[in-house]
Formats: sequence, C-alpha cells, structure tokens
Amino acid sequence: MGFGDLKTPGGLKVLNDFLADKSYIEGWVPSQADVAVFDAISSAPSTVLCHALRWYNHIKSFQNQKGSLPGVKKPLGQYGPAGVEDKTAADSKDDDDDMDLFGSDEEEDAEAEKLKEDRIAAYAAKKSKKPTLIAKSSILLDVKPWDDETDMAKLEECVRSISMDGLLWGQSKLVPVGYGIKKLQIGCVVEDDKVGTDQLEEQITAFEDYVQSMDVAAFNKI
Repeated sequence: MGFGDLKTPGGLKVLNDFLADKSYIEGWVPSQADVAVFDAISSAPSTVLCHALRWYNHIKSFQNQKGSLPGVKKPLGQYGPAGVEDKTAADSKDDDDDMDLFGSDEEEDAEAEKLKEDRIAAYAAKKSKKPTLIAKSSILLDVKPWDDETDMAKLEECVRSISMDGLLWGQSKLVPVGYGIKKLQIGCVVEDDKVGTDQLEEQITAFEDYVQSMDVAAFNKI
C-alpha cells in the first residue's frame, strides 16, 4: 500500500483519487495519519486535484495543534490504497499450505461447526435489533465567491467533492447578489449526529482560492 512519492504529480494523483470519497487518511477525524501524509507534501496540490487540495487546506488549519491529534504516526508507506500482495510472501504462504499435511478432520469439523454457530448467532442478533430512527436535517447553504471572475463551476465541483458519512448533496443553482457576482446556493441532507454546519463551513471555506464565505440559508429537521 502507499501513495508513492508525494512530491511528484503521480503521487499527488494517487492521493487525490484516494480522497475522492474520504475526508481524512484514516477514520472520521484528523489524526497523526493526516500529519504524516501532509508533512510528506512539499506544497499545496493544484486546483485540478480538488480532493487533495480540499484535504490539504483542511489539515493545514490544524498545524498549530498537530502534535495533539490522536493516533500514532506510522511510516508513510503504511498509509494509502492497498497494493498488490508481495509475490515472495504469497509464494511462502503457498509453500506453508502445501506443507500442512497433518491437519486432522476433527479440527476442520470443529472449525466448520464454530463458523456455523457464529453465523447463526450473528443472524439472530440482526433479527432481534429494532430499527432506530435516524435524525436528519435538510440544509440550504449560500456559498459566496470572491468576485465575478471566480470559476463557479469549479467552485461547485470543490464543494461537492466534500464527502462525509451522513452527508448527501442535493440540487444547486447560481443566485445573483449584485455587481455581476453570483453565489452558489446548494442543498444537502445530513444525519444530525454525524455532520454539523460547523464541519461543512470549515471544509467549504478551506477552498480559499474560490470561496469567500459560507452561510446557512435554511435549516429544517426532517
């Protein structure tokens, strides 16, 4: 696994693709994994790599407190997309399987019985669970650019690149605000216990090349 050399366009492209559906390198909050990858990048990714740029600007805001972020920093190669299994390790595993000539039928039967019991227990637990009501809200956001020369299509692309568990983007439109400037008005549905407006504002305004500010235009419980 790994991103490769993050000081090259190829490494940054791998990082951008990896972050297409993620907010962080690991988990749902900033951690030492983000610090390790951030420190390996020499400068901010280009605007073409909008997922990587969104993540970079967001983690940059934690630089004064990066030492207190959770987790333990690991070697850079242990982060990122999974790679192809090492051939030597795979061959060694095959050899071990070939040498396992003395496994007993009793052991296999016991493992099969335990697997069956575990599946039955998991099925019973699933059947016994009652569906829980998930609190959701419908939010309408006003995202304002810096001026009338801002590429609004790119601005919207950056906003929609933000991906979080419990966040679903909806319809959008451009609304004139005066002097030839238009703001992006975009709707979304969020799960209240997973996504807050503060999180949305923090990540949207991280696209500082395009976004001047973000306001909540409407907020309704579903």
